[in-house]
Amino acid sequence: MDVIFVVEQLLNGLGQGLMLFLLAAGLTLVFGIMDTMNLAHGSLYMAGAYIAARAHQVGGNFVGAVLLAMAATALVAFIVELLVVRRLYRRDHLAQVIATFGLILIADDAVKAIWGPSPILAPTPAALAGPVQLLVELPYPAYRLVLLGVGLLVAVGLYLLVNHTRVGMLVRAGASNRAMAEFMGVRVDRVFSFVFALGAALAALAGALMGPISAVQIGMGEAILIPALVVIVIGGIGSVRGAFVAALLVGLVDTAGRAFLPPVLRAVLPPALAADLGPALAGIAVYALMAAVLIFKPAGLFPARA
Repeated sequence: MDVIFVVEQLLNGLGQGLMLFLLAAGLTLVFGIMDTMNLAHGSLYMAGAYIAARAHQVGGNFVGAVLLAMAATALVAFIVELLVVRRLYRRDHLAQVIATFGLILIADDAVKAIWGPSPILAPTPAALAGPVQLLVELPYPAYRLVLLGVGLLVAVGLYLLVNHTRVGMLVRAGASNRAMAEFMGVRVDRVFSFVFALGAALAALAGALMGPISAVQIGMGEAILIPALVVIVIGGIGSVRGAFVAALLVGLVDTAGRAFLPPVLRAVLPPALAADLGPALAGIAVYALMAAVLIFKPAGLFPARA
């Protein structure tokens, strides 16, 4: 196992973690700040992937396709929030879970009706199809480097928005004491609608960027939702900084386990068994990490301040 392979896999883990952060950040804002459990958040990720893939195929402009996916998904989320989710803010979490699970079923059937049941191809932009020579013996895909850059930029921008802008202050005020914020003239419903649409746009961005390196298919949102929930539990519910750190940890642990465990296991086990057991142990390691964090820091690594 050479150094180049290790560096490459660590970069892959960082990229996976940053894309997971884009999804988990919106989820932790909705759950932690608005106190609303939205299981349909993964469906917004799926919608972003489908819209971007089709728009790129038709128009040939990848950046425009991503922006269109974010705008369209945010608009759909705004309508869903207005018609459904807004009615759940004052309900218990069980009602929220049941209602948003129903939204998952509706979203899957809607995608099947619009784009068909088969997976679709999300092409990689031609300008980013080749490798970049990071080191003498390390050519790395240019597209994955773009994922790293976009993830870092969004993380910095989201942190500044939530913690250092008037909008972020209004969001925190509405979350801390909704009644008092309303007495002070804050339109909390509008603020929460903005947060919900922002979370949807981030989920769509993650789906649009992950489309060229993963399958764009029905159910992809449910598959990514569980790791996103693990991230917000590890990082601390409602904490953007916690979601960022936890997403990187989960991405690195999962990627490192899948890349490094099979070669180690092949030294003591048959190759076929080692190939199956390695990814399984990598998945277990992620949940073991969550369990360890909950034992020593039940509120997460960076719990949001009240």
